[in-house]
Amino acid sequence: MSRRIVLLVTSPRMPAGLLTAAAWDLVRAHPVLTAVESETTTALRASGATVTVLPEPNAALLLDAAQPVAVWLAGPAGDEFLARELGLRLAREPGLAELELMYGSWDPPGARLLDAVAVTDRLQATDPWRAEQTHRTLAKYLLEEAYEAYDAIVAGDHAALRDEMGDVLLQVLFHAQLAQELPEGAAWNVDDVAGDFVAKMIRRNPHVFADTPVDDVDEIIANWERIKAEEKGHAGAPAGSALDGITWSLPSLTLAAKVLTRIARHGLPQPEPADTLGGRLLALVAAAGPDIDAEAALREELRRYAASLPTRN
Repeated sequence: MSRRIVLLVTSPRMPAGLLTAAAWDLVRAHPVLTAVESETTTALRASGATVTVLPEPNAALLLDAAQPVAVWLAGPAGDEFLARELGLRLAREPGLAELELMYGSWDPPGARLLDAVAVTDRLQATDPWRAEQTHRTLAKYLLEEAYEAYDAIVAGDHAALRDEMGDVLLQVLFHAQLAQELPEGAAWNVDDVAGDFVAKMIRRNPHVFADTPVDDVDEIIANWERIKAEEKGHAGAPAGSALDGITWSLPSLTLAAKVLTRIARHGLPQPEPADTLGGRLLALVAAAGPDIDAEAALREELRRYAASLPTRN
């Protein structure tokens, strides 16, 4: 009977013992070897598996243990060094054993967010700069990172956008950590943020989660704004509340577009032309229409102008 070595890889981000049925059948039927004790080894032993720790594993030890099958429980990094050693040995002597890779568990979408939380937790515990920060001192960085992500979008630089999204995520995690230090009853954490987000998306998208019929995108937007107004206690408010919920600290051109779009959606009159700088700017945004991003257009024009300037010698 030919010998077989199975490299069992599991996700370090999944709960210990959460394995596929095939993986459980394997570890219960054959000896399991690994380099260190872990929550997974504890879970395997509790379920009847035989687990042996080899602090300095090598190909020869695994081949000796395969009588006829041995299972190597890989560590969080996958133990590539051992897999490479085994592969080279069996390439030279293919009759020694068969080498098989089995995934006992794997990362679900979004699992690396757990790593992001762990990294920011460590920063919180050990980084002196981080220990001095507050919501207010971090606020400017949130804006800066959002603008840098915006610039990457306008530039069409997808690699830069990926990087900037990580910086934006870092700000979210930092603020969630700070909020854990608030007084009892006021504190919240990143799980609360995620839970609130999920609940909000379900409430505000009844066409997706509650089978509410809609005819077009305009009706989807109208439902969103109606539900948002009800959440904020503005249901039944007078016509002037059409601008409720708008963030007035937005950049002016973006703010102008949002105000104009909102009043048009509510059937309110457009602003009267004013012979002032602000009035002329507002008129330009109105003339551009809802499909033109005035903020992006001006930024693009400024970039073109900057690129046309002569360089200094």
